[in-house]
Parts: sequence; C-alpha cells; structure tokens
Amino acid sequence: MSAAASILRSSALSLQVGGRRLLAALDWDVEAGQCWCVIGRNGAGKSTLLRTLAGLRRPDAGKLEIAGRPLEAWPSLELARERAWLPQGRHDAFGYRALDAVLAARHPYQDGRYWESTEDHAAALAALQALDVEQLAERDLRTLSGGERQRVAIAAVVAQDTPLLLLDEPTSALDLAHQVAVLELIRHLCTVERKAVVLVSHDLNLARRIASHGLLLMGDGGWQAGPAAQVMTPALLTDCLGYPVEAIEQGGHTVYVPASLPMRETR
Repeated sequence: MSAAASILRSSALSLQVGGRRLLAALDWDVEAGQCWCVIGRNGAGKSTLLRTLAGLRRPDAGKLEIAGRPLEAWPSLELARERAWLPQGRHDAFGYRALDAVLAARHPYQDGRYWESTEDHAAALAALQALDVEQLAERDLRTLSGGERQRVAIAAVVAQDTPLLLLDEPTSALDLAHQVAVLELIRHLCTVERKAVVLVSHDLNLARRIASHGLLLMGDGGWQAGPAAQVMTPALLTDCLGYPVEAIEQGGHTVYVPASLPMRETR
C-alpha cells in the first residue's frame, strides 16, 4: 500500500494513560472508501485513539500522517478541511438553532468572510435533510431530545465535507430506525463519495453491517487490524471483549451473540 493511497497512516503509534499502555506500535493505513470499526472493552483506549487521530492529543510515541503529511504539520484551518470529528456525548450550553450548529461546521470554507455563503446554507440544509432533522432547523438545540441532538451533530460532520470522518459512538443515542439510517448514510459516504470513516461502536451487529475493516484494541496495548471478515471473528472478538462471542449466519448476514455460560451452582 503506497503512502499516496492513504488518507490516514500511523507508524509505530503508541498511546498510554496514567502509566497504562493502551496501544503499542500500531502500523495502520486507512484508505478512501474504507469504513473502519474500532472495537474494544470500556477503557481500552478507543476514544483516546480518535482524539489522537483528530490532532487533539499528542501520541506518546510514533507518527501520524493525514494525506501523506505529518499531522502536526497541518495548520488548524487546513486540517479542518481534511478531517471531521464527532466526540462521544454532547452538552449544548447555549441556545443555538440546529441550523446554526451545522453552519458552524462550514467555517473552514469561509475564507475570512463574516457571513455564510449560499453554498454553506445549501450544504447545511442538505446535511440536516440527510439526517432527517431538517424540520428542526429553527429549534433551540437545548429543546431537542438526545437522539435529535445526536443527529444534528452528525449533520454538522457531514456538512463539514472532509475526506476523513472520525466518529465516536455515532448511533449510541438513536432509536433503531435512525441507527440503521445513519449507518446507511455512512455506507453511502464511503462507497459512493469515497470518504474514509473510522468509527467506534459497541454494537457489533450494526457495525458489521457497514464496516469494511476492523481495528480491535485488546486492552493491553495489543491490536488486530484488517478486513472485517478476518478480524471480526468469534475467537478474536472473544479475546478483545473478554466475553465469549458466537457468530450466526442469518439471511446473508453475520449476527454476533454472547455465548451462554454454564450456570453457577447455588447453595
């Protein structure tokens, strides 16, 4: 794989928190059109990894490149045109309209203009429509439900229109219908628009629907990375998650279920 083909590349990337090793010597490439699902137990370092990839935290060792350029060499405004980041959880302290929150994601393209352009408004409205929240455009964010806020936040990421999207639990606050709709949107962004997506998810079945590749964080610094069919296996997932996982083929899809454990004897 050539460096030119990589939207994101890590070399010997290592992360630690409080003296605990989360990730050791990760050599990894993310290409256009790929959807990577990051899987691991609570505290394994998934969110820490995404923050590092977004440039919000320095790696403890190793190198990161976006589009063949060292991450630290990107000016912040240019970097905002290359990668978008959706953090886990939201707290909207101010009374912005949903439309304003999405328009804010267009700032990297405003070139010093004080007001948003017609193109910015069109991109924001299209993103709100894609997330089925266009009817909420004039609503105060603080009056929206958690799921509605999450969809507005995803709309902002979509409106930012970057080659690389880093998404931390994008479907966690959504009902089933909107979970599926968001995943289908992510699939479209990868397969049609050729964007690269790295997402964190605890729902193996929803993630497997769209993941072309998987990155498993094993919890002790170890990792497994590769095509989803190769790394999202019951054996590796069991090792990664610390609980036995079984796979069932149903309707052409792989369905993961927790394996039954023997009942403990009671006295």
